[in-house]
Amino acid sequence: MNSSTIKSGVVGLTTGLLFGIGLTIAQMTNPKKVLDFLDITGSWDASLVLVMGGALMVSALGYFVKNKMSQPVCADAFTVPNNQFLDKPLIIGSATFGIGWGLAGLCPGPAIASLSYASVDLVVFVVAMLAGMLVAKVLKKA
Repeated sequence: MNSSTIKSGVVGLTTGLLFGIGLTIAQMTNPKKVLDFLDITGSWDASLVLVMGGALMVSALGYFVKNKMSQPVCADAFTVPNNQFLDKPLIIGSATFGIGWGLAGLCPGPAIASLSYASVDLVVFVVAMLAGMLVAKVLKKA
């Protein structure tokens, strides 16, 4: 292993841990909290609006810093998505994500962070999520 690979791994591990801690503090790993946020006609809990607003600010700051840098610290070039079109895969993927989030109260990041709770339901959700990702990958190649 070279030092660039080690540095990249350390950065990835650190950012992943920070992300997981942030999800836990914001209660995004609590399906009840998320489902209450999505229930705008019932027991709506608007507190996750603040979480999403905070995420947008961090993202905007990240783009600001990226635009000031000539190259990333641990890579040869920046890789920023540039698709500006609504296509079938984007619409189907977004709908599938939204339906899953609404039914389970979890999405991939919080689900993985929630595995530390050692709940059978969470393990089943993550296994089903990974299986769905595998099926999508196979279908995309077909």
